[in-house]
Amino acid sequence: MLTVVIQAGGESRRMGQDKALVPFLGKPLILRVIGRVAHLADELLVTTNHPENYRFLGYSLVPDLVPGRGALGGLFTALNAARHEMVAVVACDMPFVSAELLAAERDLLVAMGYDAAIPQSPDGAEPFHAVYRRAACLPAIQAAIQADRWRVNAWFSEVNIRLLSPQEIRQYDPEQLAFWNINTPQELRQAEELARSHVPPP
Repeated sequence: MLTVVIQAGGESRRMGQDKALVPFLGKPLILRVIGRVAHLADELLVTTNHPENYRFLGYSLVPDLVPGRGALGGLFTALNAARHEMVAVVACDMPFVSAELLAAERDLLVAMGYDAAIPQSPDGAEPFHAVYRRAACLPAIQAAIQADRWRVNAWFSEVNIRLLSPQEIRQYDPEQLAFWNINTPQELRQAEELARSHVPPP
C-alpha cells in the first residue's frame, strides 16, 4: 500500500504565481503531475498552505505542520499525514515525473527492506522524487527538526537509504527528464515544448 504526496507548498517566487496552478499544455501543472502518478497511489494527498486554491482537485489537502521551514518541513508534513507505511513524495513542478522510477523505488523498499529509496542525479539527491518508509523516516526527520537541523538531508545518516545511481535511473527515465522542475516562465515554455515533441501525454 502506497501513499503518494504531491508537495505544493513552495513560494514560487521566480514564477511570479503559484507554479502548481500555472497552465501546462492547457491544464494546471499539478494536474499533469497527478495524472502521471495517481495510478500508483492507494492514497493521494496534496500538501499546501492555500487549500482554497486546490479544492477543485478532489484530494485530501494537508497544511504544513511547521510553516516556513522549507523542504524538510514539507517532507515531515507529507510523512506525518500519510496513512500507509510507504510514502512517495513528489514535487508539484516536475512535469516529467516518472511513475516507473517511483515504482522501482517502492519495490526496492519492499524487496530489500530499505528505509528510503532516493534517486541521485548529477545535481545530487532528489528527495522529492523518492519513496520513504514512514516508521523509520518520520522519527529521524522529527529529531532533526527538534535539533534545529533544517537541511533536507540532515537526517539521512540515521536511516538505511538506498541511493539510485544515474545509471540505474536511466533504465526508467531514458530521456533524463524526471527531475526537471519548473521555476521560471522560460523553463515552463521549454518544458511545454519538450512535452509536445518528445514525451507522450500521461
